[in-house]
Amino acid sequence: MNNFKKIGLSALAGSLVAFSVNAADLSVTGGASISFAGQDKTAKGNGWSMNDSITFAGSTEMDNGFTVSTSFLLDNSDGVANQVFDDRSMTIDMGDSGAILFSGQGGVSAMHSIDDMLPYADTAGWDMMAAAGESTATREGRVTGTNASNKMRYTNSSLVDGLSVAVTYAPSSATLVQSTTSWNVQYSGVEGLTVGYGQDENGTGVAATEVDTDAMFVTYVYGPVTVGYQKSEDDANNATNSDEFTGMGVSYAVSDDLSVSYTQTAYDLGSSTTDEETTTIGASYTMGSMTLAVTMNAADNIGGSTAALDSVEGYDFTLSFAF
Repeated sequence: MNNFKKIGLSALAGSLVAFSVNAADLSVTGGASISFAGQDKTAKGNGWSMNDSITFAGSTEMDNGFTVSTSFLLDNSDGVANQVFDDRSMTIDMGDSGAILFSGQGGVSAMHSIDDMLPYADTAGWDMMAAAGESTATREGRVTGTNASNKMRYTNSSLVDGLSVAVTYAPSSATLVQSTTSWNVQYSGVEGLTVGYGQDENGTGVAATEVDTDAMFVTYVYGPVTVGYQKSEDDANNATNSDEFTGMGVSYAVSDDLSVSYTQTAYDLGSSTTDEETTTIGASYTMGSMTLAVTMNAADNIGGSTAALDSVEGYDFTLSFAF
């Protein structure tokens, strides 16, 4: 334990000038996994891979009740060469007044947080496979919100019982030609039911293109069964960049340890007259810190293409451990 006597927070000038703090808490968590995956109609390579991550986190409470915390993630799951830091952030939790999060690297917009809320036992099918010659690491098989580093996020779930709100702001940068304001509202005041809606305004990164993105979802839990419906849309100033994503799914908790799911999604690209469609069956079994997950997926017309090589089937088996 380390004792810090003063913390200055210029970002909250006036309300946070200098407060004494209690002892800080430090923690390290992580995970590792081994996967075997493949798909048809593509070159047969080594289907084995692994992933690992370590998260370092620290927090401290000030005399006024606010909690300041920070965390950063070490991994290379995004496949970017020589990039070790994946997510870095600092959060100021003000209790009933909400929380402010600054994402130095990583993090997603408020709308991105709800762009696919379907119930999956394992993983979403739209990002599992790619067409011939395409990399899944760069593929976006759905309508999504803006990702950018150095963004600010405000969240509050204390305004109304069952209601939570989130707002993010990402300034323009070398990779984001326009600043983006994003928000979402979620309500879970009815037992088992959760509904949400969110928007990205000018969430693009494409020069001379203005895109307003919105998303809505509904999920309902009844005993061991969860059903969900998702709809997201890009409304651009040109037809090519105006896309729609819809999906529905159901999951069933066979026991506390075993879950299965079935989902279907459709991605209507403005640049194509043919929808990309996926059907995904998943299952996961957890025993202590170990999880075994299996996903079988079929994707038709990837990227809106009707070519034979753009309709594929695939699988993914993953054994993961948390520590």
